[in-house]
Amino acid sequence: MLTASTTVDDRVGGLSLGADDYLGKPFAFVELVARIRALARRSRPLAPPVLEKAGLWLDPNRREVLRNNRPIYLSLKEFAVLEELMRADGAVVSAECLLERVWDENIDPFTNVVRVTVMTLRRKLGQPPLITTVRGAGYELS
Repeated sequence: MLTASTTVDDRVGGLSLGADDYLGKPFAFVELVARIRALARRSRPLAPPVLEKAGLWLDPNRREVLRNNRPIYLSLKEFAVLEELMRADGAVVSAECLLERVWDENIDPFTNVVRVTVMTLRRKLGQPPLITTVRGAGYELS
């Protein structure tokens, strides 16, 4: 939103109505260009539409998972955890990170829901195991 209205109430109102950004006049042109570039970065896909690793295929758009061409039916949380692990591309993902990205802000940080979800996910994915626990650090997809 580009406007001459620059009070805090105006900015809060504009953002509350759905504006992605708010810039009051007068403004520096370089700031406008920087804000447009930042907004454009948000709209780009951050990952390929289909993720693949070790015979595992995950399509986030269709919410489908296959392992060695066999469909695997996952709950929404299991799917989201698997997607996070696949997007990490072999890096360790902490339980805290999974809680933050997959569950909402009201989740108890001391819950064992991540451990239980990963255990169920391992069982559904079958053998050989693909998810490894890295003690004190989190989980990785191998």
